[in-house]
Amino acid sequence: MAERAADGGGRGTAGGGEDTAEVLVIGAGLSGVAAAIALRRAGITDVAVLEKSAEIGGTWRDTTYPGCGCDVPALLYEYSFAPRAWDRCFADRRDILDYLRATAATHGVDKAVRHGVEVLEARWDAGSHRWRLRTTAGARTARAVIVATGLWHRLRHPRIPGLDAFPGPVFHSARWDHEADLTGRRIAVVGSGASAVQFLPELQPAAGHIDVFQSTPHWVLPRPGYALPPALHRHAVLRRALRGQQYWTQEAVGVLLRHPRLLRPLEAAARLHLHRSVPDPALRRMLTPGYRIGGRRLIASDTYYPALTRPNVRLHPTRVTAVEGRDVIGADGTRARADAVILATGYQVGDLPLAHRLYGTDGIALARTWARDRRAYLGTSVSGYPNLFLLTGPNLLSGITSVPMAVEAQLRYVTSALTRLRTGGYTALDIRPDVQEAHCAAVHAALQSTVYNTAGCSSYYFGLPGVNTFCWPWSTGRLVKRLRAFAPDAYTWSTVPEAADRAVTGPKPAAEAEAEHCSKSPGRTYPGPM
Repeated sequence: MAERAADGGGRGTAGGGEDTAEVLVIGAGLSGVAAAIALRRAGITDVAVLEKSAEIGGTWRDTTYPGCGCDVPALLYEYSFAPRAWDRCFADRRDILDYLRATAATHGVDKAVRHGVEVLEARWDAGSHRWRLRTTAGARTARAVIVATGLWHRLRHPRIPGLDAFPGPVFHSARWDHEADLTGRRIAVVGSGASAVQFLPELQPAAGHIDVFQSTPHWVLPRPGYALPPALHRHAVLRRALRGQQYWTQEAVGVLLRHPRLLRPLEAAARLHLHRSVPDPALRRMLTPGYRIGGRRLIASDTYYPALTRPNVRLHPTRVTAVEGRDVIGADGTRARADAVILATGYQVGDLPLAHRLYGTDGIALARTWARDRRAYLGTSVSGYPNLFLLTGPNLLSGITSVPMAVEAQLRYVTSALTRLRTGGYTALDIRPDVQEAHCAAVHAALQSTVYNTAGCSSYYFGLPGVNTFCWPWSTGRLVKRLRAFAPDAYTWSTVPEAADRAVTGPKPAAEAEAEHCSKSPGRTYPGPM
């Protein structure tokens, strides 16, 4: 697999007229940008990034509701190789999007992105050991594919009878309708999760009246929204110290979430925050969760509770069951007249957007393989899908994980795998089923004692009924350590003669040389370097 110039990745053409690349990255959000940079830094320059939109940015490009921001401290929500002089402890959506665009431009990722290209289907070709893709811009092939489509992508739309006939604006908070004039209007907000917590305080001052329908209350912690002085970023020691303090604070919370018997102090802090912010005892009761903290996504805000106490806001502790004309009706019979409806109902986080379009060695779509359980080794490799790598795959994140940190750790693992594939004379690697099963069994066994599984509530952590497909049950440090060293013996390795002849040459590790010596038959597969 010969390298191409850095600015020409993915522009080669195979004999059949298909665009070809060594590695295709699907998605140009936070993970996709990081992937393109990591591949280039590893010396893999024949790379194309396929992005169906006209701009990079992923979730931070698409989600534009008022008050949108990150609930992870900004110093932890950046690439380790691209620090930024953030001006506040928590960054808003615009700052993050500007950061992603600037980082992509600095590292030349913008030259590798093919905008307006959506993947319609990707199939593994066992004869050539390549992925063959159908896209809206024609056929493409690649030796390896990295799926960087992210988790916060597919919107969750509730099925509410009569909503389609509502006479006013209806939109999801993640696809905010900026043309809708909400000033002085009566607004029904369906849902009270992370997005509602952020946009409600922005919406409340100008709205005529807001009815918030809350099916389940959330634990809300105080949010330290302090400014970061410019001097901080001029002194590396101080910056590292603050970043370290924030990291270890997150990890300390993670310890509590993994050992629910220790959660009472954290719950007490959340209750104190509620008591100080909401004077009305009846409203406090509506806002008090009946499950352990951490069973759902942790939320921090100093403005949400005060917004709910304003005269023009009313909380209804019930789900919405129907819409009749302009009336939004709750399960308890509540009726609220509205001029606009905003669905703050989140995402289908457990669904990989491309799962029904990826076909592995047996010709079966990943969505079907995952019909009963979404299993992946270290959230990265799926058995039966060679040379395919998932970023932020199943059971990789948790209630305290910084996504950039996890993605960078994954990419160190992926680039190690691809480097060994290139230099070892192999053309395909596939995670061994027994290794994948052993890993997933250990993950799910460890989850059983965490609050993620024992909180007594439903959440997007459970992508399938009764199966936690989201959470990593151990510390971030353990995740990074597991991903630091690529484990070649966890995979089967194979070659096809014509591809092996074109492989990038280089020194082979002794274990690989021995495995190759024991398997000289063309196209033979064997269980990894021994």
